[in-house]
Amino acid sequence: MLQGALDDVKRMNKRQFLYQVLSFGMIVSSALMIWKGLMVVTGSESPIVVVLSGSMEPAFHRGDLLFLTNYQDEPVRVGEIVVFKVEGRDIPIVHRVLKLHEKENGTVKFLTKGDNNSVDDRGLYAPGQLWLTKKDVVGRARGFLPYVGMVTIYMNEYPKFKYAVLACLGLYVLVHRE
Repeated sequence: MLQGALDDVKRMNKRQFLYQVLSFGMIVSSALMIWKGLMVVTGSESPIVVVLSGSMEPAFHRGDLLFLTNYQDEPVRVGEIVVFKVEGRDIPIVHRVLKLHEKENGTVKFLTKGDNNSVDDRGLYAPGQLWLTKKDVVGRARGFLPYVGMVTIYMNEYPKFKYAVLACLGLYVLVHRE
């Protein structure tokens, strides 16, 4: 099957090959434009995230795809599910706001906890950090699709799976070209 696909590529003339490359480039650039558009509309640097652990069960399960917004004028509320980044960690965390701490000057700090965790998140925060602020928030959960993000998890945990998916997509494009 793979050899047949390679033979198809070899039989293409330069014009057909260039057309395939341009078509692929258009797909990638369209996806990037959609992503950037979602960032503008939702106010979030990451409008869609995948739940990577079971810390939010039973509300969200590993592999659930969350849709986020992050409008700065909306106040953070206790019970709300937020996605936040902590200094020194690359991967955002999805947890629920447990407590709010409002100061007289109007600043709001809050504490989070995973629904399935026994303790709050202070152990996850940066050293010396006891509370989160709005600048730490990537977004707030507004909706979800169950288990749709499992493909992303499999591709990260099993690199061979990622290459298999990419190979299948490449074969699909080659077989279904006009």
